[in-house]
Amino acid sequence: MNRIFLIIVLSAVCYAGWKQFTVQPAADLPSPMEVLSSAMVDSAGGAVELAIGLVGVMTLFLGLMKIAEAGGMLTILARLIRPLMARLFPEVPADHPAMGAMILNLSANAMGLGNAATPFGIRAMQELETLNRQPGTATNAMVLFLAINTSSVTLLPTGVIALRATAGSTDPAIILPTTLFATICSTSVAILAAKLYQRISPLRDTHQADEKKTDSANPGEISTLKAAQGAYPIWVSIMALGALATLIPVAVLFGKGLSPWILPGLMAGFLVFGALRRVPIYEVFVDGAREGFQVALRIIPYLVAILVAVGMLRASGALDLLVGALSPITRPFGLPAEALPMALMRPLSGSGAYAILAAIINDPLIGPDSYTGILVSTLQGSTETTFYVMAVYFGAVQVKRLRHAMAAALTADAAGVIFAVLACWLFLG
Repeated sequence: MNRIFLIIVLSAVCYAGWKQFTVQPAADLPSPMEVLSSAMVDSAGGAVELAIGLVGVMTLFLGLMKIAEAGGMLTILARLIRPLMARLFPEVPADHPAMGAMILNLSANAMGLGNAATPFGIRAMQELETLNRQPGTATNAMVLFLAINTSSVTLLPTGVIALRATAGSTDPAIILPTTLFATICSTSVAILAAKLYQRISPLRDTHQADEKKTDSANPGEISTLKAAQGAYPIWVSIMALGALATLIPVAVLFGKGLSPWILPGLMAGFLVFGALRRVPIYEVFVDGAREGFQVALRIIPYLVAILVAVGMLRASGALDLLVGALSPITRPFGLPAEALPMALMRPLSGSGAYAILAAIINDPLIGPDSYTGILVSTLQGSTETTFYVMAVYFGAVQVKRLRHAMAAALTADAAGVIFAVLACWLFLG
């Protein structure tokens, strides 16, 4: 991210400087460097205004998600997908703590609870390391788990919906069917890629690994992991997956009619779920909303950095030059050149991609409800920050030999972009 930030700023300054000496502006127009200076100040102020505007919507969604979490929705999801996980990870014993941690991580990601997903992901890697007979080398299970994470199994992209609402979208939740389609397809590709690439980069058998004892989990983590060990009957899991798959054609056929009901329905549904599970919904909502307020304020520095850099690139004219060069190539495939920075940034930096998404959908010439606005929103919800996930998860267990992890993760990222374009084309024409 350091290099990307530097390259964007230097490109803007160099291009504006070149225009300063080679292009003579009209007498009543500011010079290229004056335009660049104004863009820096305006973009910084706009970033703060955007973050403040995001506070209310972010607190609402995180408050609702806190109710779902307190009511045990993560545990319910974990028990639903456990039979599938046992088949995907045959080298991990069904009753091993790694299985419970992986299930809770994927369940948290599915609900858009990134803050809860990361601790479970780190814990899963630590437990998988206890089955690793070659410390420092990624096992097949580690690579597959990471590839699934980078494909971002997201059923409810709450953060993106909140940002779209702040940008003035008339239908913030329109990205639910496109995100669902893209994330299901990209996750399938991630699994196939990891299984295929592991044959090219073989590892000695780890099934008979000696189980090491770890005492790093606190009592809260242990009880949560144990809660995920149970599983519903296989037919329940199959029915749940079938119901999930039917959401895609339902969204295609009735998307416009159902879309206005999604946000009110989510709020009512989560509150009723919490009440039925005997959750003190008001107090828990307030706790989650407080966390949402802190998250919205915490992203201000990231928004300022990226929005200033992107604003400089746009004001200098370098972005228009890039768009004009790439548009004839990418537009026939459904990927407008305006969306390319988002597609390239997403695997590198989550905060950077989030800021670019904000800049695109707040652009009056694009807007949140245009094809490009919905496409970049889908990209944000259906892909993950690959290099961050790899650094955090593998760094937690000091894995240095990644084997086919990078190839599988980047394949999942590419699939996410392709299927996001396909989803927007199918659902929006």
